[in-house]
Amino acid sequence: MIDFLSLLCDLRSHVNKESEFSYSWIQPHAGFGTKSSLGIMLAANMPECTPSTTASVEDSEIREKEKKFTVYKVAISSDNDSWFVFRRYNEFYKLFDILRKQVPGIQLKLPGKKLFGNNLDPQFIASRQEGLDMFLQQLMQDKKLLEIPEVRAFLQLDRPKLSSEGDGELEDTTEGVDVCEKLNQLNLGPSERLYAKPRDFEFLRVIGKGSYGKVLLARHCSEGQYYAIKILSKRVILRKNEVRHVMAERDILLKNVHHPFLVGLHYSFQTTDKLYFVLDYVNGGELFFHLQRERTFPESRARFYAGEISLALGYLHSLNIVYRDLKPENILLDAQGHIVLTDFGLSKEVGDLMGVETTHTFCGTPEYLAPEIIRKEPYGRAVDWWCLGAVLYEMLYGLPPFYSRNTSEMYERILNKPLTLRSGTSESARDLLSQLLEKDPRMRLGYAEGDLENLKMHSFFSQINWDDLFAKKVRPPFNPNVHEVFDLRHIDPEFTREAVSSSVARSHSTTSILTASVREADDIFAGFSYAAPMDL
Repeated sequence: MIDFLSLLCDLRSHVNKESEFSYSWIQPHAGFGTKSSLGIMLAANMPECTPSTTASVEDSEIREKEKKFTVYKVAISSDNDSWFVFRRYNEFYKLFDILRKQVPGIQLKLPGKKLFGNNLDPQFIASRQEGLDMFLQQLMQDKKLLEIPEVRAFLQLDRPKLSSEGDGELEDTTEGVDVCEKLNQLNLGPSERLYAKPRDFEFLRVIGKGSYGKVLLARHCSEGQYYAIKILSKRVILRKNEVRHVMAERDILLKNVHHPFLVGLHYSFQTTDKLYFVLDYVNGGELFFHLQRERTFPESRARFYAGEISLALGYLHSLNIVYRDLKPENILLDAQGHIVLTDFGLSKEVGDLMGVETTHTFCGTPEYLAPEIIRKEPYGRAVDWWCLGAVLYEMLYGLPPFYSRNTSEMYERILNKPLTLRSGTSESARDLLSQLLEKDPRMRLGYAEGDLENLKMHSFFSQINWDDLFAKKVRPPFNPNVHEVFDLRHIDPEFTREAVSSSVARSHSTTSILTASVREADDIFAGFSYAAPMDL
């Protein structure tokens, strides 16, 4: 239902108050109310309007904790502010029950409970969503009901705004305050010190782009040190419900500072509308960039990269972390030619030391997805060894093993098509690929407690001294020959040609947008800011 008074308020706000402005009778649509013949006079001297509060059930989605359940997305707009919350049906029912007891004779209708049948049936969910929206519209028509504390809590009408304005989209307060409470528990302890700020850095070149932001080459103004700074938009993160992934990436990065083949985090900090990861600057290029240029690598070179990647994955697994997104784009080469894994946005910490049957999330890059992920089965760290097999296959043969331009066809191939191993590679290479690209994860090389140690013993790696490899005593087969910081020849020109936006150096957005992604951003991203200990 349209709030007609709010519409008139909006019209009036666009008129110069000193000019003569009047409308004759404005006839509302008959559907707007019973007094359809009522005329409304709008004049320049009419009193200021008070913005109304509106709410609607816009969407629904199925989630899973101990079992699957449905949540409904409630979008709220009030006082030039907008946000959304997710609520389960039981929360609607609890509110309905409270209102019936507090307001005798209340004429609200709520969809009934479903005692039998499938509550996850799409048609049932759509019907229930429509009924919940009707309930909400009835509730919003009675302004007195909006003063009831339980209603205000349900819609989160009393949450404080941030002290400074920000650029954003709608806020996702999924699972009530549970998310905020968990994120607020992040405690940096003695490693925490004064946070960095955008003005501490001179932002020089764009060197990468992703779904949520960009990576820039930057120089610390006082230290003179160069870093790669990953800058993410809070607005996009909140809109796509990726807060957990971002915070998980930060936590995992904190554990990587001592490993030679994982990118290190020096700082993380935030402004009103952005998150900043200050990372090791690596300018030898993505493995993807080099593969595009050379098509395939000699087996000795592929072995070297696969060995260093294996050490990185094995280290993550020792910390109960599944990487989940190994692909050539996430494998960098440093100035000497050693690999550096980056981008831990899809990585997940798991509780099971075996790394088996720990998570169900469907995520990753299609070309490199393990069969168990596509089948939506429980999976663990063995998915990383499948990805290693896919990357090794691509290094040797030029394309991922089951590649197709049609994603559905590619999934079908990954699930059912036998692995094809062409000639031109050694028997040990083909054997390793067949064991890594085993469709049954329980039969896959690296499964269960053996993990990295099983790979080390394979004949393909018989020439490698693993201690020397870890210590970077093995000479890389390819040297990027980068001579200085601004030698960007191995970074895609698509990135480096892009101008650096001045907004990346601002401490807060100067844009005034009537949305509220940052309304609770201080709480949602609490604990994000970090500075490495001084002795590192």
